Amino acid sequence: MKFRPHGRVCGATAALCASLLLIPAQAQDSSAAAADSRTQSDEMSQMKAQLAAQQKEIEELRLMLQEQKTLVEGKTPAKLGEVASTVAIVPGNSPAPMSLNPQKTPEESHVAPLHFNIGNATFSPLGFVDLTQVIRSTNVGSGIGTSFGGIPSNQSVAGKLSESRFSMQNSRVGMKIDSDVLGAHVTGYLETDFLGNAPTNLAVSSNSDTLRLRLYWVDIRKDKFEFLGGQTWSLLTPNRKGLSALPSDLFYTQDMDTNYQAGLVWSRAPEARFIYHLNDNIAWGVSLAASEQYTGSGVVFPNALNTAYSTQFNTGGNGIATPNLMPDIISKIAFDGMPGGHATHFEVGGVLRAFRAYNPLTPAHFYKVGGAGTVNFNVEVAHNFRLVANTFFGSGGGRYVFGLGPDVAIKPDGDISLIDSASTVDGFEYSLKPRDNPNGLETLIYGYYGGVYYRRASFVDTNGKLIGYGFSGSSASANRAIQEGTFGVTQTIWKNPSYGDLKLITQYSYLSRNPWYVATTGGTPTWNSHMVFVDLRYDIP
Repeated sequence: MKFRPHGRVCGATAALCASLLLIPAQAQDSSAAAADSRTQSDEMSQMKAQLAAQQKEIEELRLMLQEQKTLVEGKTPAKLGEVASTVAIVPGNSPAPMSLNPQKTPEESHVAPLHFNIGNATFSPLGFVDLTQVIRSTNVGSGIGTSFGGIPSNQSVAGKLSESRFSMQNSRVGMKIDSDVLGAHVTGYLETDFLGNAPTNLAVSSNSDTLRLRLYWVDIRKDKFEFLGGQTWSLLTPNRKGLSALPSDLFYTQDMDTNYQAGLVWSRAPEARFIYHLNDNIAWGVSLAASEQYTGSGVVFPNALNTAYSTQFNTGGNGIATPNLMPDIISKIAFDGMPGGHATHFEVGGVLRAFRAYNPLTPAHFYKVGGAGTVNFNVEVAHNFRLVANTFFGSGGGRYVFGLGPDVAIKPDGDISLIDSASTVDGFEYSLKPRDNPNGLETLIYGYYGGVYYRRASFVDTNGKLIGYGFSGSSASANRAIQEGTFGVTQTIWKNPSYGDLKLITQYSYLSRNPWYVATTGGTPTWNSHMVFVDLRYDIP
């Protein structure tokens, strides 16, 4: 009898076999599903990372656009990217701020000044290209910067010759850097020109003008406190606005002459400056400035001390070898306001100086303390018409009037005698602009009178001869007074915020000087010169 399995058993066996056959397939399907799930999860993570990166880029672009907009509209409190003018300007005469217009073409809308960013710092190139022509009725021989104290007499060979010169030396190259660091605004400023020490063959075949450092400083301001360190315009230099060291906020005239105006008080030297802003209208500053005890070539030392003292004082060619006692201490307070809607700037300041000398014959040390004060104002008396007045007076401050006279003279025993000096620059500036002015045209008319005076200081030496400054028989380099009258016109021919501007600058000056002693042998000499400057300038934006 054959055994036959029951039908249910056969069915179960078949189902079990089928299940066993299907397990690998199901396992493969499950593995594939898990792999698909992991792939989708990775893709989602990548998409999230990409979205986060894109969001970050969008936020950076938004911030850059906002910064660009504030630069254009002139609303950046910290003045990021603002390029300071490298020449003196009349404050308040800039064109009205231009805003972005979405309907304009990109070329028409791009009105921001030239700058670029690295991190949160804004770098703004600055400078201009100058082509200057200077004509003088006498041969001063000092290039485009006039040697006011060295005008030749009409009886000399140089006084009977005129001079004419082209030059590119006043062209400028520089950079302004702005950034916010730890709650403080930091400004770095560099400015150079090509008026450095010239090679002997400069004007023969190739004018290889030498690059020269003019300004190089850093300024840090937080709340009401400000600190500046580096080479800058002296705190004694008259301001147009506050106590700012930016060239556009200073008054050093509109003159094309690179030595500016006779009587102007200024220097560019290393300095540490501390400023406290009482409010938006009042600022008080104190600086420690590089000192230099100066006699120039007009002071005659005692005969027995000539060798010893000529190395202790700067006689005009000592370089930086003078053994100064201490830095000059300068203080100034400035007031700014808008009474009646017209800009007003008024300032009072002074400088404290110390001098010393050593007489090896006695032997003995000598010390003397001197100083000078300054009172300046710059007032808009009518729309775009300004009056300026700057005065300086004191004892031992002669070198600050562009070194036109000495600080001190030396007595026969080696003691120091302070020399009194006084100076002034007064005048007006008037800016004219058309009502409809798409090309940024501007005509600036200005006129100044500048003068400087030095008191004599004479002594009888041990050998019976006169020494000191301004004595009877002294050289013609011992000046009693130097005066200059100037009139000029600066015409802005074309201006575009994106591409810069083109200016034609003209200046006429009449300069005269009067030495303390005039030898009348062969007639009475005079020292004067007519000077004309014509300059074509392109400013970068």
